[in-house]
Amino acid sequence: MSELIVFDTSIVVDQIRGNRHLVRMLKVDGNVRNSSVVLAELWRRVTNAVDRKVVEGMERNHATLTPTAKNWIESGQVLGRLRADRGFEAGKLRDLHFDVLIALTARAHGAKLITSNRDDFELIRTYREFKLEVW
Repeated sequence: MSELIVFDTSIVVDQIRGNRHLVRMLKVDGNVRNSSVVLAELWRRVTNAVDRKVVEGMERNHATLTPTAKNWIESGQVLGRLRADRGFEAGKLRDLHFDVLIALTARAHGAKLITSNRDDFELIRTYREFKLEVW
């Protein structure tokens, strides 16, 4: 069975805005899956018909992985540890919450998460191991 691949919001936005990852995205070896969290973040950013078509195409062409109740609870535990260990304020924890959910959902499905957001995802990986590739 092929490896599952989840693209983080940062990869999709980089591609839409600057065509930065097309060749790599087309050459990825695995079955691409959406994260419902990534789709929500993308819909929040849709500002024109092109953006809308990209997100609609993603929904149509790839199955979607969604955080479970366990993922949500575990995300709170990870964020609580980040607050305790790093002293992060509520705003930073809010910024990280969706990234933690994306990572935990990918982990639950054994999927590799591909991102261009190195700092946040490598930080999260110090609390929960998951497959990560940074572009």
